[in-house]
Amino acid sequence: MVNDTPETSRSIIGIPLGDIAGVGPEIVAMALAQPETYETVRPLVIGEISALRRALRITGFHHLDIHVVSGPAQGRYQYGSIDLINLANIDAKWIPFGRAQAEAGRAAHQFIENAVELCQTRQVDALATTPINKEAFKAAGIQDIGHTELLGRLTGTTDPLTLFQVLDLKVFFLSRHVSLAGAIKLITRKRVLDYLQRCTGALKALGLPRTRLAVAGLNPHCGEHGLFGREEMRVLEPAIVEARTLGLDVAGPIAADSVFHLARQGEFDAVLSLYHDQGHIATKMVDFYRTIAITIGLPFIRTSVDHGTAFDLAGSGQANPLSMTEAIRLAGVYALDYRNRTMAQPTPSTSQE
Repeated sequence: MVNDTPETSRSIIGIPLGDIAGVGPEIVAMALAQPETYETVRPLVIGEISALRRALRITGFHHLDIHVVSGPAQGRYQYGSIDLINLANIDAKWIPFGRAQAEAGRAAHQFIENAVELCQTRQVDALATTPINKEAFKAAGIQDIGHTELLGRLTGTTDPLTLFQVLDLKVFFLSRHVSLAGAIKLITRKRVLDYLQRCTGALKALGLPRTRLAVAGLNPHCGEHGLFGREEMRVLEPAIVEARTLGLDVAGPIAADSVFHLARQGEFDAVLSLYHDQGHIATKMVDFYRTIAITIGLPFIRTSVDHGTAFDLAGSGQANPLSMTEAIRLAGVYALDYRNRTMAQPTPSTSQE
């Protein structure tokens, strides 16, 4: 199959292979086995050839060729040939599926480091990441607890924003990987106002025509004027009023049992969720496999599947590739517009020390 889409209209999307003891290589293989993937992007895998070969064998896509390249400029970016930067930093035959291993964590970290460097030097337009395992990172002595924290450190970005998108529902998160008690402590007037400003800027960076934000309530029925909690009255309402005085289009707080539905119906362009599970449950109930995580605030767009390494499915060929396919597609949708809006300044240094 020959792809006649002009190269300039297809962003180069870097795809680090993730933890090879999990389903990452398999869902990448399945996503790149779909001709439609190549219609909108130029996918480039950053990983290790033995892991990719194993994934192609497991998923039954023996007809796909692996084209090893030294850099993005050498890629073919045509269906039937998977372009791979082979770091040769791990041998898949020594890595069993289904458990956290230091070697796999270390290799996954190196895949990401290489992919970030390619984005920092503007050889790659965006990243679509596959699952990593926090226990494997810890076993390898890596301190970063997740992709977002790692990408923030590598790019020198403080507290990057997390946005979930599923179909046309978009949800930001005031906090991520902290306990519920810890998340409640982070709900301050200053933090909420800061996030409302940054979330508005993020929507503009994505090229959206409107930036109408809704703030989810914390307590049942938004506290019923203090009957079930006073956070809405004491923190959220003042922050929203101040945001409006700054010219931001913000509504709320709106009870969490209805705000996501209203946004899904088009009343709002995005919702600010106050803690991890509040927004995760809402988006995943719309469509679990199409829920995509987007990291905003980095010098480039990063999308990701919103599931883990799925050790129980690894090696079976039964993992669902829809989230990976959608992550690659969305990275292509946002990549160039985001870069054009956020990268007018000189290319940043790749050194973070």
